[in-house]
Amino acid sequence: MKTPRWSVLLLLGALYFCQGLPFGFFVQALPVVLRKQGLSLEQVGLASLLALPWAVKFLWSPAVDRYGTRRGWILIHQGVAVAVFVALALFVPANAIAALMVATFITNLLSASQDVATDGLAVRLLPEEDRGLANGLQVGAYRVGMIVGGGGLLMTFEWLGWRGTFGVMAAVVAVATIPALLSREPPRLEHQESQASLQSFFRQPGAWTLIAGLLVYKAGEAAGTGMLRPFMVDRGYELADVGFILGTVGFVAGLLGALFGGAVAGRRRRLALYMFAVTQALAVAAYGVVAMLPPSRELITAVVALEHFTSGTATVSLFTAMMDRCRPEAASTDYTVQASAVVIATAGMSALSGFGAAHLGYAGNFFASAALAVLALVVVGWIAPAREA
Repeated sequence: MKTPRWSVLLLLGALYFCQGLPFGFFVQALPVVLRKQGLSLEQVGLASLLALPWAVKFLWSPAVDRYGTRRGWILIHQGVAVAVFVALALFVPANAIAALMVATFITNLLSASQDVATDGLAVRLLPEEDRGLANGLQVGAYRVGMIVGGGGLLMTFEWLGWRGTFGVMAAVVAVATIPALLSREPPRLEHQESQASLQSFFRQPGAWTLIAGLLVYKAGEAAGTGMLRPFMVDRGYELADVGFILGTVGFVAGLLGALFGGAVAGRRRRLALYMFAVTQALAVAAYGVVAMLPPSRELITAVVALEHFTSGTATVSLFTAMMDRCRPEAASTDYTVQASAVVIATAGMSALSGFGAAHLGYAGNFFASAALAVLALVVVGWIAPAREA
């Protein structure tokens, strides 16, 4: 019996929210704390390498297709994540910075592994006509998690304290796991074990061209936004300001962008990729303009909202096209290889962004990144389904 559409969307929304909640807190808190502790821009930029599990998760993605069920993998990772947050809540560390860095890496490892199973399950459950809507929900739910974890928990960190913050994370992730406990999964497909391999993916026609396009599409945006938080710290914004502007205003705008992008990409994959490549490049360039002007809380808030909106539209369009390139019998492997290519590009450019800002200045780094983002237009034809005009 076919799973009801609303049940699938609720399940996927809850799982992607679980990924965004802790990641939102760490991605917001860690760069700000490191900069306030006097670390250099290069060191702050290199801290983004703690997201390495998202880049290399393709190495263990075939195991998810070959062994057990995707639902089983999801429940294991959700349970371990809850246990980690409970442990963090019970044991307050002496060195908060070191503990945050370790917790960031562990959380990324668990979330990335859960994401492998969730993406494969999404490909199996969603008909092609629903993928634009579902990817809008995916990015939107992830950003809602980041709003709660990034904006909400960051702004209330001093009030909740270390124990309260991680206790809230544990409780919310536990509740959000309930839809997965109640869900069912389609039966395994014929030849699923034999097709679930990295070699099988790369033997497909056009596989390497697709990967090259994915490496380029979001790289320019990542090179610019990687230095946004240190830029705001150096402009004199307080922790609460950063949390509100980026963690709340920015991610609400990103949520709206994800929903809008899902509506467009649901009908025309290639058109959406072209449109939103242009808008994300313009939004990054707008940060360069802000860097050349006197500090203005109103202006930076408006540009952050614009950039997060355009990022949401571009991300959903990209994810929807990626889902179309997956084989049902190897969905976790195929989607994860593509997603890892995107993460490798964005994490690498984010890690290098500190060197760009240190040598070019903030404005120069933003403008150079915007120029790089324009290259996304060149690779749309490598990513979008060939059947689209």
